[in-house]
Amino acid sequence: MPSSTRAPAVAGSFYPADSGRLNDQLVQLLAEVDDPGGPPPKMLLVPHAGYVYSGPVAAHAYARLTGSRIERVVLLGPAHRVPLRGLAAPTAEEFETPLGRVVIDRAAMAQLQDLPQVVANDGAHALEHSLEVQLPFLQNVLGDFMLVPLAVGDASGDEVAEVLDRLWGGDETLIVISSDLSHYLPCAQARRLDGATIARVLALEAGIGTDEACGAFALNGALQVAHRRRLRARLLDLRNSGDTAGDSSRVVGYAAVAFDEPAP
Repeated sequence: MPSSTRAPAVAGSFYPADSGRLNDQLVQLLAEVDDPGGPPPKMLLVPHAGYVYSGPVAAHAYARLTGSRIERVVLLGPAHRVPLRGLAAPTAEEFETPLGRVVIDRAAMAQLQDLPQVVANDGAHALEHSLEVQLPFLQNVLGDFMLVPLAVGDASGDEVAEVLDRLWGGDETLIVISSDLSHYLPCAQARRLDGATIARVLALEAGIGTDEACGAFALNGALQVAHRRRLRARLLDLRNSGDTAGDSSRVVGYAAVAFDEPAP
């Protein structure tokens, strides 16, 4: 019988397994971001590498949530380890990190049961880091919230957009899209490619390729919805692992983008 709790898989590798060290790292990363002010965004694009590499970029997105009243986070990221058609929903009741447990919004999950592109698949979640690394940041800035985690495999933009429309909600709901950008290019080449990719993201243009963003399937669906709902995209940070903690000859690109709802 599946466990009711999805245990952390990358604590101790992507981020500290000790809760005190983890909290200290999060506080430091968030403190390095200038006070953004303004209302929280409706949607975020965030990277998902180890915190030493992408944490400073992710912090620019999560700092925008300080003081918000978000109650539910819809979290989509790519399935790296399991071949997957469509979107995978877990059967677990909770996701756990060193900072505690986050309750899954089963009522929201039930809203997706009739969609053929959404399947129950715990295997897609068991070792997946693209969703897990977002949780400590969210726990730090939001405190208590409910989670709708979906690992995204081969899915069309329309299929992802249909899921996001079902879960869109109001001010209480935040959408988080987890994706890195280009992988293992020389730094100068990565900056050119990532700059072009982010220009399209800021213009809300879908059609991003998987060589441009590893979370392209989720991102393209999110961009379709953002365009239709007239969200405004703002670039918060754009760097790569050569800029943060890695070898500049072979880098991974990271971006933080906020998507704001139009003014009433």
